[in-house]
Order: sequence, then C-alpha cells, then structure tokens
Amino acid sequence: MEKLYKVIIVDDDEYSADSLCLELKKYSRLSLEGLARNGVNAKKLLEKVHPDLLFLDIELPDMLGMELLEQVRGGVTWNMQVVFYTAYDKYMINAIRESAFDYLLKPIDKKELEIIIGRFMQKTEETVSSSPMAPPCVYTPNEHTFMISTPTNDLRILRSTDIGFFRYNSERKLWEVMLNNQSSLMLKKNTTAEQIKGYDACFVQIHQSYIINVNYLMMIKENRCVMFPPFGNVTELQVSKKYKKELQERFFLL
Repeated sequence: MEKLYKVIIVDDDEYSADSLCLELKKYSRLSLEGLARNGVNAKKLLEKVHPDLLFLDIELPDMLGMELLEQVRGGVTWNMQVVFYTAYDKYMINAIRESAFDYLLKPIDKKELEIIIGRFMQKTEETVSSSPMAPPCVYTPNEHTFMISTPTNDLRILRSTDIGFFRYNSERKLWEVMLNNQSSLMLKKNTTAEQIKGYDACFVQIHQSYIINVNYLMMIKENRCVMFPPFGNVTELQVSKKYKKELQERFFLL
C-alpha cells in the first residue's frame, strides 16, 4: 500500500485556501489534514498533525510565515517540507527560492502545483529507498532562517550565516545589515535592536550602534572586534563600556 503524505495549509485568504484545497484533493497520495487561518492556530495544528508537507502563506494576520517557522523550530522533530504560498512578485519569489524553500504563486497555476508535488514525491521516495530513517525535507529544526522587511516593505529571507553585523544608520535613523557578499540591506524604520537580537542567539549587541554575529568574531583587541573573513577588514566594530562586561561574561573573554 502506498504511503499517504499528510498536508496542512496555513492561509487567511479564504478563496485562495479553498482553491488550493480543491487542487490538492486531486492527488491520491496527499491527505489534507487541516487548515489554519493564523499563526496561533497553525502552531496547534502542526503539533497535532506532524505534516509531511506544509503550504504556508507569507503574511498571516498575527505574524509572518517565517516567524511562525522560527517559533515552532524547537518543536519540529519530524521531517517537513515547506511551500510558501504567496501573491508576491518575482523578486520575492527569487528570495524564497534562494533560501531553499519551495513556493507557489497566487492565484494557483495548476502546472506549477503539479511540478511542486512531483518534486516532493520524487525526493521523498528516492531518499526513503536509500535511507528509510531520513526522508528529505526543505525545513529542518536546525536551520536558522528568518525574514526581514526593508524600508520599501519588500521582504527578504536571510540565514544567520549570511550576516556579519548590523549597523545603525544615524542619518536615516534605521538599522542596516551587512552581508557576507559585501552588500548591505536597510531594515524598515521601526525595527529595534531587541528584534534583531531575537532573530538568532548569535546576534549580540556590542555598542548602541552595532550588533555582531559572534560566529564571525575572532577576538576583541583594544575594545575592537576582530572578525573572521569576509569581515576581516572591518575596523568600525568598537565595543562600548555598556556592553563590554556582558560580552566578556557571556563568552569568557578577557
């Protein structure tokens, strides 16, 4: 007997969710186990169902889709593939694709859905045949991926490993993130230092204007953070007295 794969949908758009439900019912090996309209109910449904495949809307009434994944990270002990379900333009789709998540654009393109389901089935069965205990997944609890908003309300998906540090731009009065490809991104104006530190435990504040990724920290020399490449030439990361003691105690630095 062929295995049935459990599927749930998280989407507050009733029309889009119903359309997706109808299309998924055409696939005999997919079992639609539930639909959630917001992040709170989605977390309960995930815990109850343990789906193999999750269709997740980018923007929910109470949180972003990536925020939901971050909140459930520690509790997802099974393998789960995530398909972002979005009405965003090609720029956003490319950002999702680069982050290894699959995507489905609203309104539904039946051929695109067929490709996604086919890819899911193929990868799953190929891996199960070679290692029954390790089915494939796009999302795993160890991934540290999160979403940021820019001043123009574009959404970007980043991994903590992409980031060397955050810097507060006093002229524009907003934070910017410095990436390991030598580029930078501005964050939306109301982003706070606390929110940035909440993205990942590796982000630690060293100054009122700087938050670093400690995974790139080599040493602290004369109150300046010396970073591993590709941030080895950065000289501006000064540790202020306010944050120095906390940094020393946390990382046993002298």
